[in-house]
Amino acid sequence: MDTQEGSGGYSCPECREKFQERPALQRNITLRNIVESFLSAQPDQEESGVLCTYCIHIPVPAVKSCLLCEASLCDNHLRVHSKSTQHVLCDLTTSLENRKCSVHKKILEYYCTEDSACICVSCCLIGGHKGHQMESLDEASEMKKKKLRNVLQNLMTEREETEKRVQSLEEHRRKVQGKAAGDTERVTALLRDLRRRLEDLEKRVLSDISGQAEWVSLYVLDMIRELEIKKDELSRKMRHIEELCNMTDPLTVLQESDTGDLCDTEDGDDEDRERHDRLLHDGGDLDVAGITHTLDTGISDIMSGVNVFFYIQEAEDILLDENTAGNDLQISDDRKTATRSDRNQNHPETPERFQYCQALSSRSFSSGRHYWEVDVGGSDEWTVGMCYPSIERRGDQSVIGDNKKSWGLVRWGDDQYSVRHGRKETPLPGIVSSNRVRIDLDYEAGWISFYDLCDPIQLLHTFTTTFTEPLHAGLCIWGGCIKISGGNQM
Repeated sequence: MDTQEGSGGYSCPECREKFQERPALQRNITLRNIVESFLSAQPDQEESGVLCTYCIHIPVPAVKSCLLCEASLCDNHLRVHSKSTQHVLCDLTTSLENRKCSVHKKILEYYCTEDSACICVSCCLIGGHKGHQMESLDEASEMKKKKLRNVLQNLMTEREETEKRVQSLEEHRRKVQGKAAGDTERVTALLRDLRRRLEDLEKRVLSDISGQAEWVSLYVLDMIRELEIKKDELSRKMRHIEELCNMTDPLTVLQESDTGDLCDTEDGDDEDRERHDRLLHDGGDLDVAGITHTLDTGISDIMSGVNVFFYIQEAEDILLDENTAGNDLQISDDRKTATRSDRNQNHPETPERFQYCQALSSRSFSSGRHYWEVDVGGSDEWTVGMCYPSIERRGDQSVIGDNKKSWGLVRWGDDQYSVRHGRKETPLPGIVSSNRVRIDLDYEAGWISFYDLCDPIQLLHTFTTTFTEPLHAGLCIWGGCIKISGGNQM
C-alpha cells in the first residue's frame, strides 16, 4: 500500500479488489491457518529466519531488505523490485526501524562527524545537525573500518605478545616443576644418605660407649674379686686374733701370735687403695671427650657433604661503588655503610653518579645464585634491590623501582612496605618485623626475592622475569643509614 500511495487508488495483490481510500488491513484467517500448518510440518526450519514479505502462500527465505518499502525480499521479488535510488537495499534485518531516523522517519544516509551519529537528509538540512561536517555512510564506514583495522592490528600484536608471555610463563612453570622434581629427588637422596650416615655414626658412637662401659665393668669386677678375697683373708685373721684374745694360757698366745702372719701389714694395701681411687676419680668413667670428638667429627663430615651437595660456598662481600653515590650520600671507608647527609659531599662528577641519594655495588652478577643482606634499622625510608648498569642516573626515572631496569623493596611513611618495578607499586601486607632484609638472586631462573630475616625467615615477594643484563645490588636512602651485612653465593 505504501508503494501505491499517491496513485489514485489501492489494489489488493491477492484478489485484485480496488479501493479508492487506503483500507484497514484485516487478518487473513485462511492464509494464517495455511502458514501455521506449513510451519508445523517443517521442524528443521529456523524460526528466527527472515522470510520474504511478498511470498504470502508459502514462506520463502529472504535475501535482502528494502529500507524504503520496509520489506524483506526473496530472489524472485528482488529481481522485479524497483531499482530506484530511493529504494535502498541492505542486508537482511528483522528491525528495519533501526535503519531510519527516529525523528524524521527517513532513511539514515549520512554520518555527522561532530556528533558521531548516523542521520537522515532532514537532519542535515533542517534538523539538529544543520551546518555540521557530514560524510556519507560509505565514507564514514570506510574511515571507521580503517581505524578498526588499525585497532585490530594492535590487538593482534598485543594478543601475540600476550601469547608469547603465556608461553614464556608456561615454559617457566615447566622449568620450575622440572627443577622442583630434580631438587626433590636430590633432597630425598641426600636425606636418605644423611639418615644412613647418621645411623652409622650412631652405631659407631653407641658401640664406643658400650665398649668403654664393658671395659670399665670388667676392670671393676676384677678389682671387686680381688677385694673380696682380701676381705675373706682379713675376716680369717680377725677370727684367729679373737680366739687368741680369749685364751687364758699366755704361752699359747705368744707362740701362735709370733708364728703366723697375724700382725703383718699388707704391702699391697696402699697400692690397692691407689688403684681404687684412680678408678673412681680418673679412669673409672666413660671417655666423654672422645665420644664428643667422634660426634663432632662425624657431624662435621656429614655437613660438609651437605654443603658440597648444594654447592654452597663463600663469596665476596658486597661493596658500594663510590663513583655511583649521589652527592647527598656518604659512603663509609669500608664501603659497606651508606648514610644520608644534609651536607653536599662534593663527589667528583662521573657519568655513573646518581642525581639522588642512591648507589650501586661495585660487583655485578651475570649468572648463578646469590644473596646479600642489609641492616635497615638505621633508616625509616629506604629502597633496596637490584639494578641493571644501564639504569638512568638523572631524573625521576633513575630511582630504584621507578623504571624497567630495577627491582626494589621500599619502606616509606609509617611502617608501610611495598615492592616496586617499572613504577608499578605492590603494597605488602604487614611490616618487616626485623631490622635485616635479605635479597636473593637466581639469574638463570629470573628470580629476585626479598626476605624478612625474622625467626623464622619470611618471604616478602618474588619478581619473575628474564634478565638481559648483569645485575648490581642497589640501595636508596632518604634518611638515616643502611649497612650491608655481607653477601654469599649459593
